[in-house]
Amino acid sequence: MSMDRLIREEGRLIILRGLEEQSDGRLNSELLRQVLESYGITKSRDWVHDELNFLKEMGAIGVIVAGTVRVATLTAKGSDHVHRRIVIEGVKRPSREA
Repeated sequence: MSMDRLIREEGRLIILRGLEEQSDGRLNSELLRQVLESYGITKSRDWVHDELNFLKEMGAIGVIVAGTVRVATLTAKGSDHVHRRIVIEGVKRPSREA
């Protein structure tokens, strides 16, 4: 498995977890970029937009355009992945809670 693929799958999980932590399940792409950076994934906003598009195609999030950012909203499917009830192909599987 390539490093690029590992980073993308990990990044997608971090995005879903970041959304799950919000009371309304929403964050904009710039805030998500900062969340990713705090986990050692330093990428451009365009990269984040590409990952949001992937997650939207998989049904894990909804996305609306708001100026130069995208606002992502967690769906039930995305939440189910975070809680290990389902597996979304292309997104790292969360580890079991300790």
